[in-house]
Amino acid sequence: MMAAWVSRGSWPLSRLACTATARMPGFLRRLATAADEEMGTTDKRESMHFDLLVVGAGPSGLAAAIRFKQLCKEKGEDLSVCVIEKGAEVGAHILSGNVLQPTALDELLPGWREDPDCPIHRQPATASRFYYLTRRAALRMPNPPQMGHKGNYVISLSEAVRWLGRKAEELGVEVFPGFAGARLVYDAGGGVHGVQTNDFGVAKDGRRKESFQLGMALTARATLLAEGCRGSLSQRVMRRYGLRDKAGAQPQTYALGLKEVWQVAPEKHKPGLVVHTVGWPLPWNVYGGSFIYHMADNRVALGLVVALDYADPYLSPFQEFQQWKRHPLVARLLEGGQCLQYGARTLNEGGWQSIPALAFPGGALVGDAAGFLNVPKIKGTHTAMKSGMLAAEAAFGAITSQPAGRPLDLSAYESSLRNSWVETELHRERNIRPSFGLGAGLYGGLAYSALDAYLLRGPLQPRWTFRHRFADHEKLRPAAEFKPREYPKPDGVTTFDLSTSLFRSQTNHEHDQPSHLRLLNPKIPEALNLPVYAGPEARYCPAGVYEYVAGEDGKQHLQINAQNCLHCKACDIKDPSQNIRWTVPEGGGGPEYSMM
Repeated sequence: MMAAWVSRGSWPLSRLACTATARMPGFLRRLATAADEEMGTTDKRESMHFDLLVVGAGPSGLAAAIRFKQLCKEKGEDLSVCVIEKGAEVGAHILSGNVLQPTALDELLPGWREDPDCPIHRQPATASRFYYLTRRAALRMPNPPQMGHKGNYVISLSEAVRWLGRKAEELGVEVFPGFAGARLVYDAGGGVHGVQTNDFGVAKDGRRKESFQLGMALTARATLLAEGCRGSLSQRVMRRYGLRDKAGAQPQTYALGLKEVWQVAPEKHKPGLVVHTVGWPLPWNVYGGSFIYHMADNRVALGLVVALDYADPYLSPFQEFQQWKRHPLVARLLEGGQCLQYGARTLNEGGWQSIPALAFPGGALVGDAAGFLNVPKIKGTHTAMKSGMLAAEAAFGAITSQPAGRPLDLSAYESSLRNSWVETELHRERNIRPSFGLGAGLYGGLAYSALDAYLLRGPLQPRWTFRHRFADHEKLRPAAEFKPREYPKPDGVTTFDLSTSLFRSQTNHEHDQPSHLRLLNPKIPEALNLPVYAGPEARYCPAGVYEYVAGEDGKQHLQINAQNCLHCKACDIKDPSQNIRWTVPEGGGGPEYSMM
């Protein structure tokens, strides 16, 4: 696997083999369309061709690459596969509070438990607990049936993905970390024909530096977008080909997950224990909860997940996470321990009714790019991997049977997924997440979830489907309807400020490059976000990217600290006017997760 310094340094590139809504003003829709067009290209530049191109070296992308190569070996076909990854190394941008259900892994690599280099089987899940938290108490509740963890494993997904990357390379997959898919490449017929990587060495003001290197066009007969949640190219193809309308998909809804990994005192460590909580500190009308997973080697992964459909612009998910760690249940565990790493990412929570059409001319969406998280299970790696495997099978079949010269049709992937256990699992749980948005908040959602989980099964399974009626940014309300929130200062022992946490993420970007966080209209923050919503981007961002500072005119202006970005994409999701567009920076920038 290419070292990050090679991909970012002296080895030249030539050597490498906001959703616009109806409520958005017309001028912003036009700007969004123009921004989309910048993310597609038909220009001529140095290129390399592959049979299959996968954008994103996460669980779904690597599972797709491995399955494709397995089929090549089984059928005696010599076909090429390339996986590009925007992180400096495979796993560097992977974060998940993860208790792995190994269903898809068993299908893909049946002998993984016997592999001494595999990090997944190091810590089986041994016990599970579920609590409702008040400010001081933790009330034990029955474990929801979806949260059974027998046969599962408490893992670091970033470690697991690095292992999957090695398995892919052993099969002949070419894995290129440090290269971001910046634009789609289209063929003459309008189908996707690959991606263009970002140019390197462009200064913040747009001029070409001495280190400038033109990005390459990586073309392929089939392109699988495995970018993860809210991927920039995935959003583009959904708009261009009308994939959400085609499937009749409801608005996708998201959550922001904040996570730390701690080394705790040995006497407090309970290997394999899985803990989930709901309640404090989140208000009753904000969906979310926390996790505490006891990993191997006296390490504990813990975090808070906050749904991004909240209304109060003063709410800060990062501060709520710090507040949660003050609860006695958590504080006792962390006393005497050491925080090792911090990070954040968004996750899809829309479920079955929010999945778009999966295939487009020349490619398909896989994994979190489409949204296969099973929210009640709090699991999505197994469904993401299975989607990648099914997409690989469809791509292999199309490449070996459909004539060259026209965009491949991967609709067989959609059919096979709809007939798989992924569809069965997600359809069965489709009503639980939206039940929390019916008006009674946490308590109404818990009541309906119990009814759904224990009674409405088998022949009593409901025929109705609850709807996600609004996108998350539409749920934000004006600041005048709320009171500012006062959060306690961090103690530097259990709770931390943002700068300290960011240091633990090891996030970094080349400072002298164009910002990858683009404002469709630079006047909107001061004209709308600040006076109406009290500048919510300064609070929903878990990395301090956005802050309002006084200018020479004495007025507050939005400052974007793009170098802090954790690539969580909360800004792209939650900005009330959808004025912020998240795009990829130069490849290799971002966090450096090693145990998340």
